[in-house]
Amino acid sequence: MLREYLISEAMHALGVPTTRSLAVVTTGERVFREDALPGAVLTRVAASHVRVGTFQYFAARGDQDALRELLDYVIARHYPEARDADVPALAVLTAVTQRQVALVADWMLVGFIHGVMNTDNMALSGETIDYGPCAFMDNYDPNTVFSSIDHNGRYAYANQPAIAQWNLARFAETLLLFIDPDPEKAVRLATEVVQSFIARFDARILEGMRRKIGLSSAMEGDADLIKRLLATMQHSPADFTLTFRRLALAAQDPGELPELRGLFAATSDIDGWLRDWRERLECDPRTITERVASMRAVNPAFVPRNHRVQAALSAAESGDYSPFHRLLGILQRPYDDQPDVGDDNLPPKPSERVLQTFCGT
Repeated sequence: MLREYLISEAMHALGVPTTRSLAVVTTGERVFREDALPGAVLTRVAASHVRVGTFQYFAARGDQDALRELLDYVIARHYPEARDADVPALAVLTAVTQRQVALVADWMLVGFIHGVMNTDNMALSGETIDYGPCAFMDNYDPNTVFSSIDHNGRYAYANQPAIAQWNLARFAETLLLFIDPDPEKAVRLATEVVQSFIARFDARILEGMRRKIGLSSAMEGDADLIKRLLATMQHSPADFTLTFRRLALAAQDPGELPELRGLFAATSDIDGWLRDWRERLECDPRTITERVASMRAVNPAFVPRNHRVQAALSAAESGDYSPFHRLLGILQRPYDDQPDVGDDNLPPKPSERVLQTFCGT
């Protein structure tokens, strides 16, 4: 529960839509998981706790009255503009799709992997919910998986958009009767919305990646420039968070380039990319000061790295909560340099790596 508290509050500070952690309270009982651990309850605050799975529950029971009541509740609470739409249920599906596009893109722009993206973990409010075996990437690899139960990579970093779309398809199935009495027409209308997800996501992630590398304008070739950087990072491999943060520093001070180049095993690869990046920046209208401020605002210096989180939890299990509170304080200011905190922004050494995360509930 302390792990969920840390990561959800870090996500809030990063600017990612999320439920919030209000409190962790011990129960006085022992919980038997991999080991016997002290039990606790996490109190989570959200815009609502209605999920895709909530709709599936009533749809599986064939309870159309409950589905109608639930849909009306979601419209009133989250999407009041849908009430006046020609097809309110279709408007809700469209709005939820748009929020999930934005949410999953925000996750991936900071290297976050949810780890258990089932339909009961997709909140219709568009907030991140249920921080179980989630984690942040260290070295960039689109196939990264941390969850101990995800043996086939269903919820790997790069698979998150496709899984979100799959979840939305399950949500659409529960709404078909409210979209149109003609089943074929209802399926066609819902399918158009669900199929729009990937194109919307691709546009959103491209926009976000442009910001991460300091671009405020759009030009043909930007997508290829970004893909080349990611491929170089994967080949090295280079740390996801540090690469973009040091790129922001290098945009301000060329003297920072050795720090950036030091993340890559083959510096010739990144040197070629940096040359093309500088040429592209010359076509961008912003000043250096504006660009650097923008890059620093979207490229965090600190994320809740697995090894730091685990160290804080291990200390807490022994009754020492000071590392937990210290780490929480750092993560509440992720975009500040915080030079007084030592090496908390650095990736783990080989002996420190935490390769698996577990659901704590």
